[in-house]
Amino acid sequence: MSGATRATQILQKAGVNFTLHRYDYDGSAAHIGLQAAAALGVDPGHVWKTLMAHVDSKPVCVIVPSDREVAMKKLAAALGGKAALMMKPADAERITGYKVGGISPFGQLRAIPVVIDEAVTELDHIYLNGGQRGLQIHISAADAITILSAQVTAITAA
Repeated sequence: MSGATRATQILQKAGVNFTLHRYDYDGSAAHIGLQAAAALGVDPGHVWKTLMAHVDSKPVCVIVPSDREVAMKKLAAALGGKAALMMKPADAERITGYKVGGISPFGQLRAIPVVIDEAVTELDHIYLNGGQRGLQIHISAADAITILSAQVTAITAA
């Protein structure tokens, strides 16, 4: 597996420091983010999952810790919308250009809003998908927010 993806190319071009971590991806796992954390031997709160959703029919990239769930009402409210729902896998792949299980917030085919849970402010570094199944990027939380122009707000269930 190559470490060169659109995600890593974006980060390299931006001059951001990051490290790549490979793990054995298990597509049959009930929770891919939790499986990644276990395979990497890190706290699940440090491995963040990239989810694709619609808020009032408009696509949005949502980033939350792998051990938490998105509160759809909070997500909709954060973007001034009325309703949010998860995107169908085929739509997520078409919009991002990545396969489900390997969707990175970096280097997606379409520029769409990115919302990241406020828990990110409690961490120095996080793991995010690197654009391939079984590839995680370890990056400073502040750099991730900046590069993604992410809106930081409370979007997880209590």
